[in-house]
Amino acid sequence: MTRVRVAIALVASLFLSGALAAPFAAQVGEVRLGLDAPPGFADTTFTGSPRLQELAEALTSSSNRILLFAISDGDLRKFTLGDPPDFRRYMIAVTPRELERDRISPQRFAELADAAQRELGEPVPAGKSFAEYFDQQPIGKSSVLGELRRDAEVLSLLLGTRLQPQPRPQKQQYALSTTSLILVRGKTLSLTVYGAYDSQADLAWIRAITARWIDDLQRLNAR
Repeated sequence: MTRVRVAIALVASLFLSGALAAPFAAQVGEVRLGLDAPPGFADTTFTGSPRLQELAEALTSSSNRILLFAISDGDLRKFTLGDPPDFRRYMIAVTPRELERDRISPQRFAELADAAQRELGEPVPAGKSFAEYFDQQPIGKSSVLGELRRDAEVLSLLLGTRLQPQPRPQKQQYALSTTSLILVRGKTLSLTVYGAYDSQADLAWIRAITARWIDDLQRLNAR
């Protein structure tokens, strides 16, 4: 059994490194957009897994079409081998179904960004730490921690959530996410990155990976 498991691991590793390294195209209205996950993550669409599909669908509204749902390379390797993934970090890219065939102007994008920011709420008051603020919030409620980027083609916000404490030992848990609305080739994409929060390193990671993903997609779709 050990030899079989090692063989499966080798095959899975070779398949994942070869099949998932390249960007792919997604049709959005009349435009083909280039998509890719950041380094260290892989799109799960190819697996055809109902479990992964259900998880992706739970992360977004049915009014959106999922273009990419990526988990870490390590989690995908575990999933391929039949082991339970950790799902500590993952990401999803969607596009609004009702806007797929529309050509979104910079002015229209600004309106969509303003509406999204109003819906998510005001940022955490200055002077309060992450834990101080979220310990006062309802469990499961996401709130805006700050603005990562705002320009004519991008709105990117950092959010935090207080989770149900672990029973043994009793320990408060937090989660981070970023939500980014970007305009590429006249189409609107919504990118969301999720990550567990244990230390400032997790905060630095989610800021960096979000900025990297946005920049990569903009370069990939540059005319």
